[in-house]
Amino acid sequence: METISGLGKIDRRRLSETIRGTKGSISVSEAAKILGVSASDAAKMLARWASKGWLSRVKRGIYVPIPLESRTPDMPLEDTWLIAERLFSPCYIGGWSAAEYWGLTEQIFRTIVVMTTQKPRDRKPTFKGTSFLIRTIPEKAMFGLKPVWRKEVKVFVSDPARTIVDMLSDPQLGGGIRSVVDIFKNYLKSENKNTNLLIEYASRLGNGAAFKRLGFLLERFGPDEGQAIEACRSMLTKGNSKLDPKLAGEKLITRWKLWVPKNWVEEH
Repeated sequence: METISGLGKIDRRRLSETIRGTKGSISVSEAAKILGVSASDAAKMLARWASKGWLSRVKRGIYVPIPLESRTPDMPLEDTWLIAERLFSPCYIGGWSAAEYWGLTEQIFRTIVVMTTQKPRDRKPTFKGTSFLIRTIPEKAMFGLKPVWRKEVKVFVSDPARTIVDMLSDPQLGGGIRSVVDIFKNYLKSENKNTNLLIEYASRLGNGAAFKRLGFLLERFGPDEGQAIEACRSMLTKGNSKLDPKLAGEKLITRWKLWVPKNWVEEH
């Protein structure tokens, strides 16, 4: 385990300038600009400060300051959302991470869901002990978002309706259909419920399976939402989909063109 060691006067001044000039994380290019040095020199400085325990390396070229109260740089990320914004922008926090933020689930998910226009090779990276689940989306799908300020950095999170629609488009973003159903029921009981917005967002995404799942679930858990249910029915696409692509679908609900697990039907 590394320990924090002292810095000389010049290094202390430079490190302080760098931290003051950045917002939560530090890149080589930012340090070079702040200190008026070459990228190569900045990279060496950051690496040296990290080796002495004053910075923690997140990934190549990206560092975060170590809190003064910490005795070691071997520590988890202080603000995972801020790091997600730094690494994957343009992006937003979505799926179960957004559901947690909006109070739609009491489940604790250790992995942070990030929706990004980037196409990283590693879709399940881990940085400083924090795991991320990355999904790539087209630029036109960057809507239905709310800004959240983290250390003067604007980070976007999907609003409640977009969170639901994303999970209906891909149930794995909610931890599977059982978890998605619980989140969906909480949404219907929340002050954020807006079925018109669900229809609008699903239409903008153009995901036919989302309408099938939404209509099916509304019929089960929001039968009074007749207008929204009919809107879903009018948007049904050809072909059959699964309630959850990861589960077997033994029974076809023909009116929704949706394959559902037999035991799921019996339970619900």
